[in-house]
Amino acid sequence: MLLHKTKQNKTKHMSEIVPPEVRPKPVVPAKPSHVAPHSSGPFVPSPQGTGGEGRGSALLGYIGIDTIIEQMRKKTMKTGFDFNIMVVGQSGLGKSTLVNTLFKSQVSRRTTSWSRDEKIPKTVEIKSVSHVIEEGGVKMKLTVIDTPGFGDQINNENCWEPISKYINEQYEKFLKEEVNIARKKRIPDTRVHCCLYFISPTGHSLRQLDIEFMKHLSRVVNIIPVIAKSDTLTLDEKTEFKQRVRKELEACGIECYPQKEFDEDMEDKSDNDKIREAMPFAVVGSDKEYQVNGKRVLGRKTAWGVVEVENPNHCEFSLLRDFMIRSHLQDLKEVTHNIHYETYRAKRLNDNGASL
Repeated sequence: MLLHKTKQNKTKHMSEIVPPEVRPKPVVPAKPSHVAPHSSGPFVPSPQGTGGEGRGSALLGYIGIDTIIEQMRKKTMKTGFDFNIMVVGQSGLGKSTLVNTLFKSQVSRRTTSWSRDEKIPKTVEIKSVSHVIEEGGVKMKLTVIDTPGFGDQINNENCWEPISKYINEQYEKFLKEEVNIARKKRIPDTRVHCCLYFISPTGHSLRQLDIEFMKHLSRVVNIIPVIAKSDTLTLDEKTEFKQRVRKELEACGIECYPQKEFDEDMEDKSDNDKIREAMPFAVVGSDKEYQVNGKRVLGRKTAWGVVEVENPNHCEFSLLRDFMIRSHLQDLKEVTHNIHYETYRAKRLNDNGASL
């Protein structure tokens, strides 16, 4: 009887318990319609360490972190950016023509009297020519640094010194602006971001001068070697020559851009390995157009037909352009600033910083 009464009291007590209030889930703010989607889900930071700090958690709503890319793009479009390219090699290898072809405009050694039908004058001194190029609303101040007829003299001993001196002078100019107490908001950048070194299409091997130049200059600037006027070589000659040049550069300890030590991750390494295997780029430059199969193409006319500059079956110009401009232009600038310039800056400040 007592047991039955206890069970009844317990049942009565349980029936009096009010279930907890079910609260609705908070509404996740929607992403603004004007912001382009960048990912398929919420951002989840990766946990770092074992403590509470740095632990990741899913965001409850849209914040707008991903708009930083758009902000950077807008700022770059307003201010524009600089790119400085140097061309080095013997006279007559088509250095200026190739640069004009790369940027599809007459940017190298332009004069008021030069027309397409006139022969480009021979360089007699190191000088730079700047042009503002605009594409898709993005402005780029392109500076082409032309060099003397490198290696044309009877005595070519130490003939790379004027070029090396010029490169270091640009680092010094940037450093002096940087250490000013009241420095400019945006320091003019005249540093050489890329040096295209033109190899003569002999089909044999590199000259001692080529090796000495690249050995000295690869320490201070990003060097990209190219085989000029490669249409003078047969396909087999071109393949063998490229392999021979790569072996000679490796044997001499010369690292051209992109340097292996600066690969940031496996994806970088994979992409850059393909570029390193393709070097030196066998190229043809031309600012003349010809009619081929009903289309106007840039090319060099020969007795056998037209060598099309942008046809990958004819030469590696498009590979060089895509690499230098479309995928690695920003990296060329960053390696110049973070590696070559920083090396110069550290040495300069360590040697005699007080004289700046």
